[in-house]
Amino acid sequence: MCLYAVTSSRLCYSSLSFSLQICESKKRFNTLSSRERNFTVCLVCVREREKLKTAFKTKMPRPLSLLIFLLVFIAAFIPSHQAPYALRISCGARNDVHTPPTNTFWYRDFGYSGGYFTNATRPSFITPPLQTVRYFPLSEGPENCYHIERVPHGHYSIRIFFGLVKDPTFDNEPLFDVSIEGTLVYSMQSGWSNHDDEQAFVESLVFLEDGTASICFHSTGHGDPAILSIEILQVGNNAYNYGPGWGRGTILRTHKRLSCGAKNPKFDVDYSGDHWGGDRTANQPDLTYTMDVDPNRNYSIWLHFAEIDPSVTGEGQRVFDIIINGDTEFQEIDIVKMSGGINSALVLNKTIPVSGRSLTITLNPVKGSHTIISAIEVFEIVNAEAKTLIEEVRALQKLKSALGLPLRFGWNGDPCVPQQHPWSGVDCQFDSTKVKWFIDGLGLDNQGLRGFLPEDISKLSHLEHMNLSENSIQGNIPSSLGKIARLQVLDLSYNFFNGSIPESLGGLTSVRILNLNGNSLSGRVPAALGGRLLHRASFNFTDNDGLCGIPGLPTCGPHLSAGAKVGIALGACAGLLLIATCLTCWWKRRQNILRTQQIAARPAPYAKARTHYSRDVQLTRHNNGHENARTAAENGPILLS
Repeated sequence: MCLYAVTSSRLCYSSLSFSLQICESKKRFNTLSSRERNFTVCLVCVREREKLKTAFKTKMPRPLSLLIFLLVFIAAFIPSHQAPYALRISCGARNDVHTPPTNTFWYRDFGYSGGYFTNATRPSFITPPLQTVRYFPLSEGPENCYHIERVPHGHYSIRIFFGLVKDPTFDNEPLFDVSIEGTLVYSMQSGWSNHDDEQAFVESLVFLEDGTASICFHSTGHGDPAILSIEILQVGNNAYNYGPGWGRGTILRTHKRLSCGAKNPKFDVDYSGDHWGGDRTANQPDLTYTMDVDPNRNYSIWLHFAEIDPSVTGEGQRVFDIIINGDTEFQEIDIVKMSGGINSALVLNKTIPVSGRSLTITLNPVKGSHTIISAIEVFEIVNAEAKTLIEEVRALQKLKSALGLPLRFGWNGDPCVPQQHPWSGVDCQFDSTKVKWFIDGLGLDNQGLRGFLPEDISKLSHLEHMNLSENSIQGNIPSSLGKIARLQVLDLSYNFFNGSIPESLGGLTSVRILNLNGNSLSGRVPAALGGRLLHRASFNFTDNDGLCGIPGLPTCGPHLSAGAKVGIALGACAGLLLIATCLTCWWKRRQNILRTQQIAARPAPYAKARTHYSRDVQLTRHNNGHENARTAAENGPILLS
């Protein structure tokens, strides 16, 4: 393809009519091959480029014309619109998967919080032809989630297909709840695996605003959740706008889809569009559709029409009323008139509250012998749950990691919503002003916790009571606890906390109960805490051998700061090292002196022998002639050692 045809398409668009002058007619242009069309467009673009060059030279300064040309050139490469976001995950798959018949691409499994992968059994022919599932045993916690990041802001259709574990020892039909973005959207019903309809999957239309998608599965004690696939598909921001109340605070859960007139269910082979269930209603003048629904809910009903009957050729030939649960919601519907012609689409929407357990839609003919309808969609309107303050969620996640929280706790997803499945050991309150949930209590006593308390625990700024007693938590008590102004009850008893009690705890003016007994704390109890005893506060510092400073505890000596204690310790170590060095030097010197004395006192055998020999010679001479009257003693030794 010609470069100008690609890069200057927008520049030449207004002059495409000129290209038709090269050909005999517009019809002739449409019959050209793709290569001929490209050449024609190239020729037009080249001519237009030359015209623009001339115009730029004569009418515009050269720098300005160059700038405009560059802007147009760059704009040609900018796509007019971005393709909708689409993500498909084959749960349990270790590698990316392509499925027939359209070679649909599925990403390998990622983003999950736990669970195991295994081979799958497809419960229905409508489920994608995938071979694996991810299942979440209750031993790993009651809540398990998929957390997908880097999802563009927008309106999405989220579908979750359920599967069965291919193992006869497993419960072949697990029952569990499904939540999307913290809102409970579906509860599995008994017998779901025996139906080839919407019970094999759940679909919801939801707005994603924070760049992530959170999909959670909540165990109800009836088998382990098993997930076959997840699809996150972007749709139009105004799709299925049912009027007042619609928007970012609502979720539309697909309850039923019917492809009317079809003998069997119909489902898209490319898994890209909406899934339509079959309609088995007989052909009769009054068309009536009845379906089971959950009571006391609001439902958005979408009715699709097109006049495709060849016997109807104009307006007024087929007119009918639409009755929903006994109330006439639409009167004198003329498809041809309202849609603008034959074979043109008409979509009607009505949102109604349903108090019973059934929804009945009746089409009653006014003119003509029969009524006609193409498809029916029924959505349950679910109010989206407000989420928990994000900084408190992150603080709990760090606490989970620092304490080594057992898997049985779960602690995945949002700690407060859905309200039917809050995190174990976490108490929540709703802030109607901020329209957010916050954490006001932690009850994790006697849970076998280890590790330490992180400084980020102060991010739980709404805490009023915290009980971590009878665990094996170690380390210092974080000074950041003193920043939680609302704290009224703090129980850290019977752990392995050491060090001193932070002075910041004295600033907890709301505290009524403080139990720090049964630890290894030392040092002076902050004076501010001691003063709180006069205001009927209940404090317990017993079973800490090193604590002092308040009635009931030993009297403290001179209070030393932490720096002074470190200095004293370092000085003592230096003194001990100096004493050890002096003792070592004295001992070595003593040893050297003793060794010298021993060497000096040792006899010399050679010198002694020579002395005895000289004496014998002198005595012999004296005895033989008295030639020499000096004795050996007088002469002295000849050789001294």
